[in-house]
This record gives sequence, C-alpha cells and structure tokens, in this order.
Amino acid sequence: MNIKVCGITQLKQLQQLEGLNIDFAGFIFVKDSPRYMGELLKGSDLKKGDFDIKKVGVFVNPEMIDVLDAIDEYGLDVVQLHGEESAEMCEDLSSEVEVIKAFSIDASTTDIDALVADYDAVCDYYLFDTADPAAKGGTGKQFDWKLLTKAKIEKPFFLSGGISLEDMDKIKKFKHPDFFGIDINSRFEKEPGVKDMALILQCKQALK
Repeated sequence: MNIKVCGITQLKQLQQLEGLNIDFAGFIFVKDSPRYMGELLKGSDLKKGDFDIKKVGVFVNPEMIDVLDAIDEYGLDVVQLHGEESAEMCEDLSSEVEVIKAFSIDASTTDIDALVADYDAVCDYYLFDTADPAAKGGTGKQFDWKLLTKAKIEKPFFLSGGISLEDMDKIKKFKHPDFFGIDINSRFEKEPGVKDMALILQCKQALK
C-alpha cells in the first residue's frame, strides 16, 4: 500500500516523511491554497536532499512553462494535474516526469472508465478525489468508492478525499486490481500545511 502525503510546506517535515518511508510527498503550487508552499520551501533544498521519497508537484490548470520551471527548480519526480488539463498536456509532461491525472467525482459521476478514457495512454497514475465546486481537491470529504469497484480503470490509482485514521479498516477492505495507494492530507494535520507525524505513523502501521 503506497501512501502519498499532500500539502507539505516544511523541509523538516519532508525529512520526517522520508524517515517514515512514506512513498510520495505532495507540494501544492496553487497560490490560493492554504497549503501553498510558495516561498516556504527552496528548490535547492529539495534538489540537494537526495530523497528517496517521490516529490510530487500539484497543479490546477497551469501553464506548461510554469510546470516545467517547477520540475527544474524543485527536482520534481512527479506532476499531479488536478484541473481540466488536456491529454496532450499530460503526454507532453510524461516525457519529463511521471504524471498523476486527478479526477473529481461527484453525485453525477456514473462511468469512471468513460471519465478516464482520453488519458489512458498519457499518464502513469490516476487519482480520484471528491468534487467541490468551490475548490479543486482538499475538500476533506469522501465520495462513494463503490463507483471505482465497478470500473476497469486499468491504471494504478490513488484514493483521495477526506481519508482519516478511522478509515484504515475500510481501506484494507477496498478491493480493486489497480488500487495503488492513498492520498492523505487535511485529516492528518495540526493546521493547514503542518502535518501530524504521529497520526501519519499510525496510518502507516494500520495499513501493514
């Protein structure tokens, strides 16, 4: 079970996640996010750290040049696209880094396979999150995971949206051949952008 911790804003906390053998760390490059990493993290610190954890840059409807600049400045291993980015953009970026395409799921979503079809050949992972008209990601709410069990998907995917420590048994019972990992964020924080490492450790232990 892979674990992605999103919304990292401190170098010390990135180092702590590395020490816990967490698989992915997400850095939010969206300026109006309460977890925007902005000037809080220096690209040079991330690049020279020689981290085993995969560094994921999270973007919403970015300009291509801004993503490429961030990949170069911060040594990103993965880019997560959380808006209405085109399949063509995913394909172009996939020649530089691994690509996670995120999809927001709401009550009107009925066909997951149709939703992801255009992206099947152009990204490395999918991420399924809860839709919110006021925000892209970070809603702290869960969608109906049964939608995923009915879909083929056929690409490694992350479950996201309102996952808390109380959901670990539910996650262990969730079955799909392409289920790759979970994306955790707001329910594992002391405040926006400041993670509770004790809770994250409990999460990792609970998933063993």
